Amino acid sequence: MKYAFLEDGCKLPIIIASDLTQEQKAQLLNVLREHKKAIAWKISDIRGISPSFCTHKILIESDFKAVVQPQRRLNSNMKEVVKAEVLMLLDVRMIYPILDSPWVSPVQVVPKKGGMTVVPNEKNELVPTRTVTGWRRCMMAIFYEMVEDIMEIFIDDFSVFGDSFSHCLKNLSRVLQRCEETNLVLNWEKCYFMVQEGIVLGHKISYKGIQVDKAKIDTIKKLPLVTSVKAV
Repeated sequence: MKYAFLEDGCKLPIIIASDLTQEQKAQLLNVLREHKKAIAWKISDIRGISPSFCTHKILIESDFKAVVQPQRRLNSNMKEVVKAEVLMLLDVRMIYPILDSPWVSPVQVVPKKGGMTVVPNEKNELVPTRTVTGWRRCMMAIFYEMVEDIMEIFIDDFSVFGDSFSHCLKNLSRVLQRCEETNLVLNWEKCYFMVQEGIVLGHKISYKGIQVDKAKIDTIKKLPLVTSVKAV
């Protein structure tokens, strides 16, 4: 794979297959330029999916009592990181302040590659959620007639396919058009265009079918030998 750019000056990068001909690359870039609103390069590019496609509801018991949990302490470095993250989300209007809510539920912030994750619960317990199921339902609502025809959805990822370059390009254009129509935007760093093989859910997928990811095998081979029961 290699980088390409939708604008001059190395702007709007994308990741494409490295074995494309110059003509194929030009055709692909034209389609991506036409539908570049479906791709996000910064957080302000996210416009939000309409609630008509998918709305998350929290069901509570009729005799509930509102709970206000105490604020958790953060070390000075993490506090600045969280502050910057919150201000950024406020600036792009992805979140908004609520001053009179009877509910307060702080979260434990944990740094992760590519952003932040949160571990709720005042007892530091992991709380089971069904966000992946919600995502899949939302994707099915958006791409309902395309699934199993020109694309497949895998938990929180999806792949668009075709039996030739031109067929795949046509299908990709349809999917990106639907993304634009529904305000669904794709993270450019996680999009790989016109590749003939790749890692999906930890497995290598190609015309040969499903194979084991060799990188994971190499990692296991490099682990030190276990010499005691405790080490196991």
